[in-house]
Amino acid sequence: MEKVYFTKEISSESLIKIYEKLDCKLEGKVAVKISTGEAGNNHYLKPSLINDLVKKLNGTIVECNTAYEGKRNTTKDHLQTIKEHGFTNVDLLDIDGDKAIPVVGGRHLKENYVGKNIDNYDSMLMLSHFKGHPMGGFGGALKNMSIGLASSRGKAWIHSGGVERDNIWITPQVDFIESMAEADKAVVDYFKNIVYINVVNNISVDCDCVANPESPCMQDIGILASLDPVALDQACLDLIYNSNDLGKEHFIERVESRKGKIILDHAEELGIGSKKYQLINID
Repeated sequence: MEKVYFTKEISSESLIKIYEKLDCKLEGKVAVKISTGEAGNNHYLKPSLINDLVKKLNGTIVECNTAYEGKRNTTKDHLQTIKEHGFTNVDLLDIDGDKAIPVVGGRHLKENYVGKNIDNYDSMLMLSHFKGHPMGGFGGALKNMSIGLASSRGKAWIHSGGVERDNIWITPQVDFIESMAEADKAVVDYFKNIVYINVVNNISVDCDCVANPESPCMQDIGILASLDPVALDQACLDLIYNSNDLGKEHFIERVESRKGKIILDHAEELGIGSKKYQLINID
């Protein structure tokens, strides 16, 4: 049973504290995968929150271009949006293209396309904003690792369920959700030294990829961290489902109407992690 650490305090100090609780030092050249947020979105994890931890790790924030129209689907626009959101020293992993990495045991994907610059790093912090998602139901560590690390082509490949199609947005929902889990399998097999932190704040039903997201429907919950992304995302969902916050019903409807929890089931089937965990409060 994997340990999941939890603190209600959302601050730069608590981010460092919960990382240290993991007792798993990230060494070498460290990539910090976040979502820097679509232009117009203000719910992403702010530099003022994460910069101290990034500096402690001597890390580099990494991102990839998107596969939908907006201000992040070209390198030029993406770099401008990153700058406007206050981030510096960001590496777009697919700026020079992508590479295929194998998916073992997938129903839909045989390969996953990630930004080729991933090979410039020795270890990774998957630093995720846990919130809803218009297509995936919710987005946490598993979504950040699959869609987030995928190149623009890779994002389209996951959304298509591994099928060549003109319109990637008509993919059967279960195929798309399972394909995200299969992309995760490729990443954890290929890039083994990863730790995971989720910040559960600004809990909108919409993702940071949405230019005009709905306002948060719940109060902030806190920060959670684990060496197991499945246990981590499950714990975040459980805190929301078990909350007394009346706004949770809107969030839960988003998760269940999109069959979002299938990503946890399929990730567990693929051996990425376990939905069973021990929650340890560090406050």
